[in-house]
Amino acid sequence: MHHGNHFYGHAHVLAGYCGLDPASPPRIDGYLQHGWNVVDGLGGGTPYAPGSTIFVWSERTRRRAWSMNRPLATVIGAPFLYLLRSEPPAPRAGLRSESDHTSPREGEREGTIWYPFHGWEGQQVSGDHHRLIDEITATESGPITFCLYWNEFEDRRIRALYERAGRVVCHGYRGYMRMRTDPDFLRGQLAELRRHRRVASNRLSTAVFYGVAAGCEPAVYGDPMYLDKEDTPTADRIRREWPELHGAAPDPETARKIVLAELGDGHLATPAELRAILGWAA
Repeated sequence: MHHGNHFYGHAHVLAGYCGLDPASPPRIDGYLQHGWNVVDGLGGGTPYAPGSTIFVWSERTRRRAWSMNRPLATVIGAPFLYLLRSEPPAPRAGLRSESDHTSPREGEREGTIWYPFHGWEGQQVSGDHHRLIDEITATESGPITFCLYWNEFEDRRIRALYERAGRVVCHGYRGYMRMRTDPDFLRGQLAELRRHRRVASNRLSTAVFYGVAAGCEPAVYGDPMYLDKEDTPTADRIRREWPELHGAAPDPETARKIVLAELGDGHLATPAELRAILGWAA
């Protein structure tokens, strides 16, 4: 199993959905897309063994993979959508449905969960956090939760800036080379998203897609910052290709249609089908 299949507990979520032990997911026969991207579903620089299957989230990603000489791309949908199926919202007064984007009533979801663009082990992000925080606090009308990626959360200087402006959380460590993997990463993220009315970031990212799927209203605005040695044409393309998802108040219904298509809603397999697809049927 490629170690990236464990990122964010994805293999664990799929194993639980399939009725298998989520603490010890079987080997996946291929590469599992671990984040939203606009190429073939694999992360940049991921070593690929020719002839291996890539399990991608959406039909659009499958077509891109095919055009990039990855013919064995199979659409299964995002693990996050399987988690939504497995863990529907707890029924309680005032909680709106994840498919309901009418205006929330008093006592329902509150405030914004904001995901600043982040770096990782191989690339660091740079930008003016002070200016970004000023724009966020001037734009958001309710309480703000800043969710920092572990990379920035462990930087006390950066974390302190956000702590002065609101509540700060971290969903945990995604894992690397099957070490320090948090199998409950997505569950914790889902719980936070369900607390908030809005989800926002300074770049269109996986977290924004998850937030919309979980019932949040989206926003993408602010200094996009810079990632060391990033492919700037790809970043520019994202802003150009999805203008409907950018701005301080995109239309929620339009956003939801786009997001569910990108996450592969409509392509989710049954537990029995998914076990067969991933090589878990034996």
